[in-house]
Amino acid sequence: MIQIRLSQDRGMADHGWLKSAHTFSFADYYDPDHMGFGVLRVINEDRVAPGQGFGTHGHRDMEIISYVLEGALEHKDSIGTGSILKPGDVQCMSAGTGVVHSEFNASKTEPVHFLQIWIVPDRHGGAPAYGQERFDLSLTPGKFRLLVSPDGRDGSLRIRQDALLHGAILDGEQSTDYPLRAGRTAYVQVARGSLEVNGTRVSAGDGVEVIDEGLVRLRRPSAAEVLMFDLP
Repeated sequence: MIQIRLSQDRGMADHGWLKSAHTFSFADYYDPDHMGFGVLRVINEDRVAPGQGFGTHGHRDMEIISYVLEGALEHKDSIGTGSILKPGDVQCMSAGTGVVHSEFNASKTEPVHFLQIWIVPDRHGGAPAYGQERFDLSLTPGKFRLLVSPDGRDGSLRIRQDALLHGAILDGEQSTDYPLRAGRTAYVQVARGSLEVNGTRVSAGDGVEVIDEGLVRLRRPSAAEVLMFDLP
């Protein structure tokens, strides 16, 4: 079974400096039918105006992933990390017992476009941790690349949850299948372009819940970039 979360049905917020689309309930957007998908709690598609951003604020007991699509995102936190993320960069922050950070558009002239993802950890507490890696998906077209995992396999970033995050870029005649183990579900978020997920056409901003199916099947892509979560 698959269920589609259309881009236009997401919760929309326009704060002037920030335009955000919420796949699941977040901040002032509340929808009891869309509180998350298993341990996947937040997917926000954010566009931040030049020179603007999220001032210093705190998190705890959450795994936070940032995936940059366009522009440059500047990150600073209370555990001594400072970095600028650009397209292809993925950042993971385990908030643990508590961390304070800020996120700003590093450019004074160009917007930054990124996905902010929260995953519920498998345990509370623990020291905060940070990781960042560059993954050039264009080097493995038509194939999934593991970005995030609980054990850091294949050069992926670590999170404190039995969840895997894969990324892929597909176009033209490329297609790929991803087998799901028994008891696992998947969520596919389309970041760019369009393609078919298990026979249904979806486009940028759409999400697909995959439940009780043995395969995630990606077909007939058009300049597609996708994130796929393999979840308990």
